Amino acid sequence: MLALLFSSAIAQTADVKIEGYRFEPAEVRIGVGDSVRWTNREKRTSHSILFPAEKGLESERLFPEESWTRRFDKPGRYDYHCGPHPEMKGSVVVSE
Repeated sequence: MLALLFSSAIAQTADVKIEGYRFEPAEVRIGVGDSVRWTNREKRTSHSILFPAEKGLESERLFPEESWTRRFDKPGRYDYHCGPHPEMKGSVVVSE
């Protein structure tokens, strides 16, 4: 029983692939304390992850095969888009 409680408290990382000018999956559901890692799988294009509701918090530009990880410590819905390509949209839903 203790092992089960301990294992459920370990933070997880969800992966989002950036390819074809899309975030895949477009919506990720995680728990408080978990992280999301975005990886650019394009061949020649750079992207970023921009959170407009959070005073424009933005990752650095991700060039092909680069990744960026963010940890989420509060529940809520975090909508984002690509800085240079605002038509690319995604969201992270964080629950207790």
